Amino acid sequence: MTIKTEGIHSGEFLLSEANGTRSREEVTITAGAGKLAAGTLIAKITAANAAVATAAAGNVGNGTMGSITVDSLAVTGEYTLVITAASADGGTFTLTDPLGSEVGMGTVGVAFTGGGLAFTLADGATGFAVDDAFTIDVVAALGEWVAYDDDGTDDGRRAASGILYAPVDATLNDIRTVAVVRDAEVIERLLTGLDDAGRADLLALGIVIRP
Repeated sequence: MTIKTEGIHSGEFLLSEANGTRSREEVTITAGAGKLAAGTLIAKITAANAAVATAAAGNVGNGTMGSITVDSLAVTGEYTLVITAASADGGTFTLTDPLGSEVGMGTVGVAFTGGGLAFTLADGATGFAVDDAFTIDVVAALGEWVAYDDDGTDDGRRAASGILYAPVDATLNDIRTVAVVRDAEVIERLLTGLDDAGRADLLALGIVIRP
């Protein structure tokens, strides 16, 4: 016989909340956060967006990547830039995001914008060859939300900032959803990720945890 376990329903953890929608806010769970159940403690990322480019070890060309601007359209993870056509002066490339989707084509030496990134790939003394490549490691979750983790990276996730209202799957994409972030009573046994530090964080928001 197959035994199935029913998960926590949307809002099932709530005992009471403030009038209207005062207790709730719309939030974005960042791509890569995975599958989160209703009642999961979540945290808002406060670390600045950033990106670091690394040239592939076997590159023929010795051009360099300039500073990279990251905006809210970017996805956290590893982007890949590959030279698709070479020339004595410049060449062209494609940029692929962490989900494997091509986000744009660009030209060496010309400012590029696409996939939430903006940069210029400069030519060097030795021109790039076809299949020369760069990886671009991107952190792009500023203002987005992840599961609370008091032992995690010090980028905001160590402070519980709310409770996820409904289950989501943010394995591949950012997900817009709702969280309870203030002035509510919740049921302890229906919460995921609760610890003493998280309990204190929620109490400071006016979220009272009942047995």
